[in-house]
Amino acid sequence: MDRELLEILACPKCKGELRLTVDETELRCEPCRLSYRIEDGIPILLIDEASAYE
Repeated sequence: MDRELLEILACPKCKGELRLTVDETELRCEPCRLSYRIEDGIPILLIDEASAYE
């Protein structure tokens, strides 16, 4: 994932910072505890498509 793009992306729910997972398959918002998947290098930033994580 492009680092410049990662710097400007925000959680669509709380507008907080998103962090890339180690395997670079998801972006996670720690305050919301939501995970947004990345498909073919494109983050899917839809709240309805997000999944909760622990």
